[in-house]
Amino acid sequence: MPAPSDGAPWFRPGIVPRHGRVEIAEEGPVFPFMSKPKVKGMVASLQRRQAAQVKKTLKAATRAAQGAIRQADKTAKAVVRDVVQDAAREVGRTIAQASPPAPKPVRRSPAGRFVTVDGLPVHVVVKGRGRPVVLIHGNGTMAEDFAISGLIDRLATRYRVIALDRPGFGRTERPRARIWTAAAQGALIHRVLDALNAERPLVVGHSWGTIVALAMAAEPRRPLRGLVLLSGYYFPENRADVTLAGPLAVPGLGDAARALVPDRMNRALAEQSFRKVFWPQAVPAKFSERFPVEVAVASQQLRAVSEDAASMNAAVSRLQAGYGRLGLPVAILTGDADGLVDHRTQSMRLHGVLPDSTLAVLPGFGHMIHHTGRAKVEAAIDGLMARGLPRVEG
Repeated sequence: MPAPSDGAPWFRPGIVPRHGRVEIAEEGPVFPFMSKPKVKGMVASLQRRQAAQVKKTLKAATRAAQGAIRQADKTAKAVVRDVVQDAAREVGRTIAQASPPAPKPVRRSPAGRFVTVDGLPVHVVVKGRGRPVVLIHGNGTMAEDFAISGLIDRLATRYRVIALDRPGFGRTERPRARIWTAAAQGALIHRVLDALNAERPLVVGHSWGTIVALAMAAEPRRPLRGLVLLSGYYFPENRADVTLAGPLAVPGLGDAARALVPDRMNRALAEQSFRKVFWPQAVPAKFSERFPVEVAVASQQLRAVSEDAASMNAAVSRLQAGYGRLGLPVAILTGDADGLVDHRTQSMRLHGVLPDSTLAVLPGFGHMIHHTGRAKVEAAIDGLMARGLPRVEG
């Protein structure tokens, strides 16, 4: 094969690497035994194989990275789950150590007996002999409260004491077929007294029980010896508890709302309410030991509490027009530190409109004056029971 005429080597490579790519030189001869198109085909094939290899490598790297991310995500989730579970267990242990488990309900036998009126068994405690004294409890409590205070035993030494559970409280049922207004409850108590042959009783009402006592006095069917009203509510006011109790008194809605509250919380709320009603005095140890909290937080009594609270303003609104016409003696007692009822707008105002009433404002006493001021309560009862008795000469 002849050499080029310019004296250069007869062979000059036509395939030149440039920046890592294989290209065909723009100038110069190629291998004499391989055509330029064929060289280009080989280069293109090599480039395709390189691209395929790079793509394959990238794909494998991507899969590996995605797998690593998934594994890391699973690991992170597992770590978070373990941390949350450990924290929850630690919180549970802390709560368990801070608050002892709720005590099991104590089964108490009824303290009295039942008097059935219109098919409704009413639980009553009857003790002592003599002229009758009827004790009517407030909202959220029951007849046993008077027993714990010692008032029943003390009065039973000289009177026939009748303490009863109002409908829905204690051991007396609260049938839904009837609306248990204060007047309806007063009429029921009159029927119970008929069955017990209790003539001309002195009626003692505490808190919401004062409304029932006034409703009984407004009923002409039975003459009463008089009324002793303790920490009472007599005139309508704007009260948060009345507003909040409204929805809970609605049948169905209130039941559903109460069902959502666990027993432990109901018991805690009850303990808080005890401190509030006794304030500024402490809750007596005897009350803490003997009061049947399991009965007080039962669904029926909680429903009765809501219904009575919601109807409180309506009840006194109907009664207040007749206060001035009451023709019987009334002793009004209240504490000036009562945190539930304002003695100035309630007891003092009632004293101003009742024609035959006395008022005792006990300084420093709270709502539960039949516990903390029992001697004053006994004196007021004795004073009314002594009225009208013949004088003993000599």
